[in-house]
Amino acid sequence: MSMKTIITAICLMSSILCSAKQIDREALVKRHTVHLDKLSDSELLQVGNGEIAFGIDATGLQTFYGNTMSQWGWHSVPCPVEGGRAALKLEEFDFHGRKLPYRSSSEGQKELFAWMRENPHRICLGRLRFLIKMNDGRFIAPSDVGDIRQTLDLWSGIIESRYTIEGIPVRVETCVEPATGTLSVQVASPLIEAGRLQVEWAFPYGHHGVTGAEWTKPDAHQTTAARSKHRIDFVRQLDATTYHAAWSWEGGAIFDETAPHTFVLTPNRKATTFRFVAHYAQQKTAQLPMVKAALQASKKHWTAFWQSGGAIDLSGSSDARWKELERRIVLSQYLLAVNEAGSLPPQESGLFNNSGWYGKFHLEMHWWHGAHYGLWGRWQMMDRSLGWYRDILPKAKELAQSQGFTGARMPKMTGPEAEDSPSGTGPLLIWQQPHPIFYAELEYRLNPAKATLEKWRDIVQESAEFMASFAFFDEATQHYVLGPPLATVSENSNYRQSWNPTFELSYWRTGLRWAQTWRERLGLPREPKWDDVLRKLAPLPQQDGVYLSQENMPDTYTNMNWEHPSLIGVGGMLPGDGTDPIVVKKTVEKVWATWIWDKCWGWDFPMMAMAAAKNGRPDIAIDALLHPSFKNAINKAGLSTGGPFPYFPTNGGILYAVALMAAGWDGAPAQSAPGFPSDGAWVVRSEGLVPAP
Repeated sequence: MSMKTIITAICLMSSILCSAKQIDREALVKRHTVHLDKLSDSELLQVGNGEIAFGIDATGLQTFYGNTMSQWGWHSVPCPVEGGRAALKLEEFDFHGRKLPYRSSSEGQKELFAWMRENPHRICLGRLRFLIKMNDGRFIAPSDVGDIRQTLDLWSGIIESRYTIEGIPVRVETCVEPATGTLSVQVASPLIEAGRLQVEWAFPYGHHGVTGAEWTKPDAHQTTAARSKHRIDFVRQLDATTYHAAWSWEGGAIFDETAPHTFVLTPNRKATTFRFVAHYAQQKTAQLPMVKAALQASKKHWTAFWQSGGAIDLSGSSDARWKELERRIVLSQYLLAVNEAGSLPPQESGLFNNSGWYGKFHLEMHWWHGAHYGLWGRWQMMDRSLGWYRDILPKAKELAQSQGFTGARMPKMTGPEAEDSPSGTGPLLIWQQPHPIFYAELEYRLNPAKATLEKWRDIVQESAEFMASFAFFDEATQHYVLGPPLATVSENSNYRQSWNPTFELSYWRTGLRWAQTWRERLGLPREPKWDDVLRKLAPLPQQDGVYLSQENMPDTYTNMNWEHPSLIGVGGMLPGDGTDPIVVKKTVEKVWATWIWDKCWGWDFPMMAMAAAKNGRPDIAIDALLHPSFKNAINKAGLSTGGPFPYFPTNGGILYAVALMAAGWDGAPAQSAPGFPSDGAWVVRSEGLVPAP
């Protein structure tokens, strides 16, 4: 036996023994407590519960920066075009001799096209900020806030903000009461006793832009206030959107309306501490929590969160990069729980802002936001949004039928109403179609029960039915083909000429295979058409021993080696249906060597890591997760720069990739942490994780 083999065996045994020892989860989480020392609109901290989230700047409120967004807070301005959505003219594409209508052209209808994209949009529900007077009588500016020491204690979900104003200390504790989503604040400062500190609550009109707020149209919306002792209840009306808000406080305070939609609380000057809570909801809320109770509830909730599900401890590693990777893992768990564990599929920027798509969500990205919950033992957090697929199934079937297909075609970019937003690209994407089948399979692996089969029965059936219907049988090749037209994952080719993309061909095989298995589990016969498609679907295109992005793209590694390297997804994100393992490994290595990573997106790096880990290159997997590209940066608050800022698919991708690397996958080598290097530099202790498909 060689010395290298002996060393590897010792490292493996050490890793197994380490994995057997229970992880000190509190120590793991607390070593990544977030510390900030400046005001910054790009390093805002957040508190929330997945259904509502508050961006908090260094003052402890939203004094200069920050936002308040929810899963339910949506708004539409009246349509400027007679006939509304029904008036949109559809662009026709040739599909093997027949015409397919798509919402893909704005020509001659730019106003309606833009309105449909922008509405409904997610809105900023309101802004809470401190009004602190300087000695010269003006209110503070960012430059007046000194000695900033702000921390986010991840273990308790509490933000503590310490700073000084003209040398006078201010200490603020901010959290969200998890059950109700109520923002709870405790502020202590001599400025209260001096009569120099007030709290302002202002409400904007809705807007489709990044902030979700329009502050210059006070006459376009209404705010009514009803006062009782220590509480104000607000009713907000923005066109057809109505929501409620409530403000309660402890101790004495003076309430005043200082401008339209703007209200101020002035604490009693006899105290140096002031406590209040602010609540937003679709309906009026009868009872609001007290601040101390909210702080305790936050601690209890987040402690339970961190003690549940999976955990990965890398602190025994000698590779200097271990702490940065572990930081990204821990912060990603917190941020996704705050922003993306609600009742709807999440948008790219969660509840932080409206990113570039007006607050709408993209179904092809739902996998990247939430599939990790299936590997981390927290499926209930993903499940909250999955009922939406059942709700929209009739509309998805209508979309398929309008194009001459059977089954259900899931939209790409949409809001809660499930309208497929017009776009030059979105309506032609297809890779979101097998996602619901993947989610069903993830849940069945966790709960292989009849109830799970029935829960997903119709969604699996109709999704697979569309997939089989969309595949066209080409008499010349005797193969079923995908496209044209279609937009591939990378979206960087001519949609009228794109066909047989590698990723989609493999995913079609996986989806139809799992759908047939689903029928068999239910005691139903296999669908003959699905089997026919599975047998005759076109092979994955390759050239010179590596896969191409699509069949008509011989310049995959020269001119088209940018954007999403989706061809590696077949050997990482997906289980590999229709692939040759030797070709997959060569493809992974060639993509890693030739791709222009600064032209990629944040989730492309964990996608690379998954493929590398599954194909015997754990060294590349680590290098991909920590690639120095600015598209792979994660700031102090844990926010990704890999797309419209912040870009949470990166965070979700990290969690899926590292769980796969630590817990393994179907067919993985029988060793501890099979996706991490086994040279002894990485010591991986994990618990509560589930292997990937």
